[in-house]
Amino acid sequence: MPSTTLSAVPTERSLEWVQRLIGIDTTSAVSNRPLIDLIAAELRRHGVEPVLVPDDEGTKLNLLATFTPPDGSTAGGVMFSGHTDVVPVDDQDWSTDPFTPDVRDGSLYGRGTCDMKSFIGIVVAAIPDIVARPLAKPIHFAFSYDEEVGCIGATGLVEEVVARNLRPDVCIVGEPSEMRVIRAHKSMNVIRVDLQGVSAHSSLTPRGVNAIEYGAELIRFVRSVADELRASGPYDDAFDVGWTTCSVNLVSGGIAVNTVPEDCSITFEFRSISTAGAADLLERFAAEANRIETLMREENPSASVTMHVSASVPPLETDANASAAALVERWGGRPSDEKVAYATEAGMFASIGVPTVVCGPGSITQAHAPDEYVTLDQLAQCEQFVRNVIAHARA
Repeated sequence: MPSTTLSAVPTERSLEWVQRLIGIDTTSAVSNRPLIDLIAAELRRHGVEPVLVPDDEGTKLNLLATFTPPDGSTAGGVMFSGHTDVVPVDDQDWSTDPFTPDVRDGSLYGRGTCDMKSFIGIVVAAIPDIVARPLAKPIHFAFSYDEEVGCIGATGLVEEVVARNLRPDVCIVGEPSEMRVIRAHKSMNVIRVDLQGVSAHSSLTPRGVNAIEYGAELIRFVRSVADELRASGPYDDAFDVGWTTCSVNLVSGGIAVNTVPEDCSITFEFRSISTAGAADLLERFAAEANRIETLMREENPSASVTMHVSASVPPLETDANASAAALVERWGGRPSDEKVAYATEAGMFASIGVPTVVCGPGSITQAHAPDEYVTLDQLAQCEQFVRNVIAHARA
């Protein structure tokens, strides 16, 4: 069994790598290439050539890398997975520059400290240890772009894992869990509905079709579904929010107070506790969009309603008795029966048959917040955890 002796602080090498990554602005609106290039250079310096998977424009990159045993085998082993992008800092009240890491009072402050550059930094810092002695099982890195805007990059990354037939024995997604082993999370589904009405002067309302008013019907419907699910379930009390939730979060439309609006765009999300529940809800929302379109076209045949699924992340549903969870607990992950409402890329890896859990440093309550931080003690725990995984890969 690997050593579990913990220091209260991470090593200088790990802390330095975490700080280097935090210092690179990888807000989802900009390219993550500078960060990926930095990690790729470190891999190449140690004799590992990464696979870079670009987006359609070539401005963002996923990174996939495999450290192989002497026989060159790539299938099986352990995968470390994380996203490289962070959420914006606009209109947040920070005490220090979000992209200048600051160590104080036993914590590291900066955008991405817990979500989730600390995990990636500690894993990258371990590269010299990984290559120091031969492995018995492969170790994989899988780092994505644009997780924060709907797990967009992970689609291509997961496809690459399948194409290369890597089949990891366990995938560890290092989202902030305070090093607890999280086996289940909800799905996350983002839907945009565009309503196209007919513009008219507001004194001549019968000549127009008011897209905002019909949009309001859709908003009321989404809220009614949310109320129904809260009141009637289904429930799973292991989740921190034990039922499927829905909420309308973005609305735009109209050009002037004296003009019947011809356009209205509504974006809402729902987070389902099961795969089946997500499919059923999509059908209900599509049926309501069709009903509203029929009403609009009764006023004017040119009116239309278009529904687009902007993001769909499957739930994570790893069984409590799965060997993956037991392994991660042996390596130092804290046992937990908790299920979480937030979604991660873990569900996407699980959907291709890879046993997957979430386990990483920091608290989700700090993610996306101003003065985001992670305690040095959490970094030290994660560092020891990674050492234990490497020791397992040599056994």
